[in-house]
Amino acid sequence: MNKTLYLMRHGQTLFNQRRKIQGWCDSPLTKTGIEQAKIAGDYFKEQGIRFDHAYSSTSERACDTLELVTSMEYKRLKGLKEWNFGMFEAESEDLNPKLPYGDFFTKYGGEDEMEVRQRMADTLVEVMNQEGHDCVLAVSHGGACRQFMRYWAANSPVDQKGRLGNCCILKFAVEDGQFTLLEIINHDFSHLTGV
Repeated sequence: MNKTLYLMRHGQTLFNQRRKIQGWCDSPLTKTGIEQAKIAGDYFKEQGIRFDHAYSSTSERACDTLELVTSMEYKRLKGLKEWNFGMFEAESEDLNPKLPYGDFFTKYGGEDEMEVRQRMADTLVEVMNQEGHDCVLAVSHGGACRQFMRYWAANSPVDQKGRLGNCCILKFAVEDGQFTLLEIINHDFSHLTGV
């Protein structure tokens, strides 16, 4: 039986607004981020999408986003956390190396790209293999979501070269432990201030 995973990035945060590297450290949602999450929640309602389970990264920005999207109970999972950027956390995004990052951050106490990719894959495969997990929402982070996309890239006809925006939704079909990216839902937030 086909299952569906909606993997979503959190709403805009103070660090996003200030262009600071935000991995395992955290910052609160901005007013814009709160509105983005509400718009994403409205999208699911308008499409008649009902989740049987919901999961969030343990980071507050992801939990807060999920709570604005749905009022259902959810579980927090460390495996859904953002890439650990080590000593670069909370520094200016201008200090980021050129893509791909590879193992750059391991020299500074952070994670290797393949570690993040495998962590996300292991976590979400385990989630979706559970009984009664037919339509699942998981709220995570831009870098972590991108690495999950890359893990399943060979299965997926859909891709997005640019950055995954705040509250971007990745819709995956899940069958026999294989994930296929079907759709990338980017909302129009141009009417919100501070975007």
